[in-house]
Amino acid sequence: MAMYLDFYQLKEAPFNVTPDPRFLFFSPQHREAFDLLRYGIEQRKGFIVLTGEVGSGKTTLTRALLGSLPDNIHAALILNPLVTTTQLLRAILHDLGSEARSRDRLQLVGQLNEYLLRESAAGRNIAVILDEAQNLTPDVLEQLRLLSNLETDQHKLMQLVLVGQPELRVRLGQPDFRQLRQRILVRCELRALTEEEVGQYLAFRLQVAGAPDPWLFEEPAARFLHRHAAGLPRVLNTLADRALLAGYVGRTPRITHREVERAVQDMGVWP
Repeated sequence: MAMYLDFYQLKEAPFNVTPDPRFLFFSPQHREAFDLLRYGIEQRKGFIVLTGEVGSGKTTLTRALLGSLPDNIHAALILNPLVTTTQLLRAILHDLGSEARSRDRLQLVGQLNEYLLRESAAGRNIAVILDEAQNLTPDVLEQLRLLSNLETDQHKLMQLVLVGQPELRVRLGQPDFRQLRQRILVRCELRALTEEEVGQYLAFRLQVAGAPDPWLFEEPAARFLHRHAAGLPRVLNTLADRALLAGYVGRTPRITHREVERAVQDMGVWP
């Protein structure tokens, strides 16, 4: 438990780096991405891509998305992108609750297709989210393209959500992935928070953590945080947590530029 909780009257640590959906701050761009992802899945658009820098909040957003989907949508989350095509198919089946009956790729595709058809007949929609998708091999990306061919006359049987760093967008722009790229009907991107949004972000997370005064960080402190974290939530969390610890040690009721500067020095984050 963080040492400063009692001092600042907090019920829990506000700046953990774990992807807790309760702490998802909906900046306009995060709201837009969230709505686009839900739209793409619910409207069975097939391929959907979300990109963003390391620490921009992609994982937290996808966790919140998973928790918001209606009951008729069954979702799988694949966290390890370093897999072969066969391992990918087995992982998808496993996450969907259908254990693989073979190690042969074509038989696994057939099993998955049977599963998807049964779910579709029962009125259910399937979504598979692949995190860190910038690390998927060309063979696996090609297999995903082929999986997008699984469909009825009315709609796609499975919605594939690729979540990755900006390198994913660059890879998909290469000539070899032209056919896959043409199938992507929904694209969204998470960018760094603005200076104004950083202040709102800090206050929001403190409010969720139970702070009596969520505007605990003075405006110069929030601006200094924005500068050194480059607007990235993960870095903001690390620095804000250390700044609260510095405030506790110095017994300061509000976090000023000085506490943030101490946090930056301690963490070795420089402009």
